[in-house]
Parts: sequence; structure tokens; C-alpha cells
Amino acid sequence: MSTVAAEFGALYGAAPDGVWAAPGRVNLIGEYTDFNEGFVLPLALPHTAVAAVSRRDDGVLRLHSAEVGGGIVQLDVETLEPLSGASGYGWAAYPAGVVWALREAGHPVTGADVHLASTVPTGAGLSSSAALEVVTALALNDLFGLGLSRPGLAVLAQRAENAFVGVPCGVMDQMASACATEGHALYLDTRDLSYRQVPFDLTARGLCLLVVDTRVKHALGDGAYAERRAGCEAGARALGVRALRDVPATQLSDALARLDDETVRRYVRHVVSDDDRVERVIALLDAGDPHAVGALLTEGHASLRDDLRVSCPELDLAVEAANAAGALGARMTGGGFGGSAVVLVAADRAEEVAAAVGKAFAEAGFAAPGVFPAVPSAGARRVG
Repeated sequence: MSTVAAEFGALYGAAPDGVWAAPGRVNLIGEYTDFNEGFVLPLALPHTAVAAVSRRDDGVLRLHSAEVGGGIVQLDVETLEPLSGASGYGWAAYPAGVVWALREAGHPVTGADVHLASTVPTGAGLSSSAALEVVTALALNDLFGLGLSRPGLAVLAQRAENAFVGVPCGVMDQMASACATEGHALYLDTRDLSYRQVPFDLTARGLCLLVVDTRVKHALGDGAYAERRAGCEAGARALGVRALRDVPATQLSDALARLDDETVRRYVRHVVSDDDRVERVIALLDAGDPHAVGALLTEGHASLRDDLRVSCPELDLAVEAANAAGALGARMTGGGFGGSAVVLVAADRAEEVAAAVGKAFAEAGFAAPGVFPAVPSAGARRVG
């Protein structure tokens, strides 16, 4: 954190008013359910976006990233406008979008100097963008005394990504980054944003959750995510419900029989069954039986692969190789088309399983994956 503050001083000629951090996340179960007002179960990672920030009162917003080449991006808060094409802002669209969303909501944000550094892998399905948004929102909330709650910050960060950046994501990523706590998974109802911190101490049970970063970069702004969201919304309309969350798993067969479009039928089957998987996982965790969660992870991957069709050869191989090497279960996590998988494994077999996945990737001619344990970590906070 002191490095980020020092870099800020070198850039802007003065110490920052403060330093904040917000984590990336990995989602244990519940994929593409958040924009269907359903259930999700993410946990925060130790990887964070860190922001050194100072308040300005002259309407100037200056942004700098330690990871992205180029100098300081200078913008006018009065002229921030998504309709001009947020893609023109590049990486700066994420923090700039937060400033725009806060001002659109009536909050008097009058400018800032921002220096960002992140250890969240980009394009890995671990919510690097949400970490940037949430850390910016938290810093500005503190510096301008806005008094927003953590869920309130998450909703504004989601609006920045939806309306400014142009990715129609649900609220899970921002809620996980803003609200998660160390040692817990976040059981979130995305309809009303109620949540419960679920103890998730796998070490005490002799287990480990691995993240396998396939190194395949996904880009959710390319239309595939939006197409699936539109298909889910079409399914809800056809079934006469507000959202697919309102279709009980016990009535799924009847609901599917009422749908004529095969693509919509597949999407509905995935969402309704994945909502049910979240609740089944929660029941297992509450009962103290995390070992049994593995089978539901693998079941969820098959649904994402076959019904939602958002997997890719590298993700499928990661899941297959991990399970063949003795993992309890595995699935892709995040938006798909690349990114990462999660693997539940006995702690004493974690290295063996990781090695097996690496060997399978090498034999397939794929780039070596990154593998690391997912340690449930703290959500967004001030660190300096």
C-alpha cells in the first residue's frame, strides 16, 4: 500500500488523502443467475485493486494505472458521458464510470486524483473490473462523505459497468467485492440484495479450493453475455414471471415444455437448475458437509457447457483433468469463454491435482495455466 501512495506522490506531487483496496472474487456456484434475480455464492480473493486518491473541487478527474501503459488520463467530470462511447476511455472507463454514476445519482463528486494498482488477473473471470469500480466508489464515498452503504456502493458500481462501460452484468461481482468478509462466502439474494456471510473454512475440513486460470482472455462486452441475458429475459416473459428466479426447480420440466425456442429453453434450464444448486450447496455447508459440494460443482459445469454454452476447450480440460486426478469436483467460474475454473480438492492432493491439470494443458498444446488457492478474504476497505 505504501508503494501505491509513493507512486501517487511521484505522479501528482503530493501525498494522497488516503488509500483503499477492493478485492476480486471467485464464484463458488450460481452463474448467470444474478441478472435473473437469483442466488449466488461468491467469495473475495486476496488479490485486490488498490487506489490512492485525493479529492479535487475543480471538476477535474485525473486517472492513472500502474498496469496500463500511458500517462495520466485527464477528464472533466461535467462532460463524462457514456453515449460518446465509453470504449474511447479504455481502462479508465471503469473509474470514470463510477464518477459518472455517482453524479447521475445526485452525489456531489467534484473531481479527484486517482492512482490505481491491481493484482487481480485481468480477463480471468475474477472480476478485475468490479474491483476497480468498487475501490473507486469506496474512496469517493469516504472523501466526499456520501454516506452510502456497501450494497449502495455496489449498485452504483454495477450501474457504471452497465450504463457507462456497456456490459450488462448483474450485481454479484460488485456485491462480493464490497461486502465479503474474511473466512466466509457471500450467500446473496440478488433480488433484494439481502445476504448472509457463510463460514467457509475449508482448511479446517482438510480441503482446498483451487483457481485454475486458463490464461484464455474473455471479453464479455462482445455480445455473447448480452445475448444470453436477452434469452433469459425472453424466457421469463414467455413463462409469465418477473424473472427466472420465480420458476421453482420442481416445476422446471413443465416450464420447459411451454417454451418453443430451443436456445431459450437451454438458458432457462441452466438458470433454474443453477439457482437450485446454490441452495443445495448452502444446505451442505450449513450441515457441515463441504466435501459433498464437489459433485454439484461438476454438475454445474456440465450445465454451463451444454445448456448455456459459455465454456471453452481449456475450461473443459481443466475440469476433466482435475476430476480425473482425484478432485472432489470442478467447474468453470465467471462469465466463461475463457477465464478460470474452481476445483474442490482434499488439501493433501492439491499439488497432485494442480500438476495433473498442468500436464494435461501441456499435452493439449495449451499455454500453462496459473493455479492458486482461493482463500476467502476481506471485502473493500480503507488501508491507508
